[in-house]
Amino acid sequence: MAASVCHSCAQLPPSFLLPRVNVSTISKRSIKSISTPRQSRYKQGQGLPRLETSTAAALERKAYTTPLRTGALGTKKGMSALYDTETGRRQACTIVQMDRVQVVAHKTREQNGYYAVQVGSGWKHPSNVTRPLLGHYAEHGVSPKRHLVEFKVRDERGLLGIGEMIGAGWFHEGQYVDAKANSRGMGFAGGMKRHGFKGQPASHGVSLTHRAMGSAGQGQGGGSRVLPGKKMPGRMGGHQVTTQNVKVMKVDDEKGIVVLNGCISGPDGCLVKLSDAIKKPWPEIPLMTSGAQSVAEPLKATI
Repeated sequence: MAASVCHSCAQLPPSFLLPRVNVSTISKRSIKSISTPRQSRYKQGQGLPRLETSTAAALERKAYTTPLRTGALGTKKGMSALYDTETGRRQACTIVQMDRVQVVAHKTREQNGYYAVQVGSGWKHPSNVTRPLLGHYAEHGVSPKRHLVEFKVRDERGLLGIGEMIGAGWFHEGQYVDAKANSRGMGFAGGMKRHGFKGQPASHGVSLTHRAMGSAGQGQGGGSRVLPGKKMPGRMGGHQVTTQNVKVMKVDDEKGIVVLNGCISGPDGCLVKLSDAIKKPWPEIPLMTSGAQSVAEPLKATI
């Protein structure tokens, strides 16, 4: 006779009647987060541009404001005035003279990561030039220069041949240039002259501090310190200033003179860096090759 099985007896007893089992959990320590990362709410969707961090991408973003050709060096000779023959108006102008401006070397993207032209001007006696710099000039077959400046260009089309001369005819009348020069040094100046502070009152309790700066910062609530960038007395002038969109009024290629409209920074005799204005349309000029021969197609912006 088959034994009968009680189905109710096959079930497990309640949990409070079962013996307790101690299960030890060992936590794993690591720097990696165990939680699922959140999905970024940026850069979602199709067709959105992705930011690039490579050097080539950075140069591509800056290509729109990079000049198509190199600049030139000149010396500020002083200021004069020109009269308009049609209107009779007197217009102040600045005279800049170019002295033996010559291409010394190139910078290429393959070797240096960007395109640039190294330009020198003037002349310097070899005994006053260091030997490493003399070797640099001798390698490229150029005489020692008084000034040596580098101008960035967009691509290899703007690389002039080494040894080529750049005269005043590099710029033409009517175009706009950017003039860079070191401003005249004023020495140590106070806050009223350097930053245009109003100064302290002339009376009503102020004694011997009429031109003083005043407070330099907060007390305990502000950190008991002088915040960076605080306008205070110090050395005034003596730094590079760029004057943009300066119109070329007259060019004398034989004497190497470029006449600019208005005034530019710097005292007489200072070095002036002239380049095509980046906030104006690029001038349509013939493309110059390494042999100093003009090509039929003009050098235009492609962006």
